[in-house]
Amino acid sequence: MGISPFFIPDRKYMNSKEQELETLLSPTVESLGCHIWGIEYKPQGRFTTLRIFIEHADGISVDHCSEVSQEVSALLDVEDQIKSAYTLEVSSPGMDRLLFKGEQYAANVGQTINLRLNFPFEGKRKFVGQIVGFRDDEVVMQIDDLEFCFPVENVQRARVMPQYD
Repeated sequence: MGISPFFIPDRKYMNSKEQELETLLSPTVESLGCHIWGIEYKPQGRFTTLRIFIEHADGISVDHCSEVSQEVSALLDVEDQIKSAYTLEVSSPGMDRLLFKGEQYAANVGQTINLRLNFPFEGKRKFVGQIVGFRDDEVVMQIDDLEFCFPVENVQRARVMPQYD
């Protein structure tokens, strides 16, 4: 087992605004037969991008995205959760899905991921390797012949790298 990189206490997998939005929007999304895979909230000056990744048991269609977009937009207008102008994007997580939550890392054991850290470990912030486990809020990755543990709190972004055979 490798050494755990820098640990940031009390940091959640998503920022507080993303958590707040997921809590607000989940009942609406679930009422449409979908569930939220993850949310990205990206304020950029006076404009904001809100990306919602959804899943459905039968896969995601354009109709699912359109329905969720309309309902979420109406709810956000009423709740006034985003104070600036924003762009709402609703889509499937796709094959190269981002990982947002601990259970998503655990469900993707065996998959190769591209991982970027908030703070460098051994002078690097970017790693590519296979998920071999998830425990104690740490993703365990096999990189070359070594195993490393990365606290999810230090993960800025993790994306599954699909294998095309």
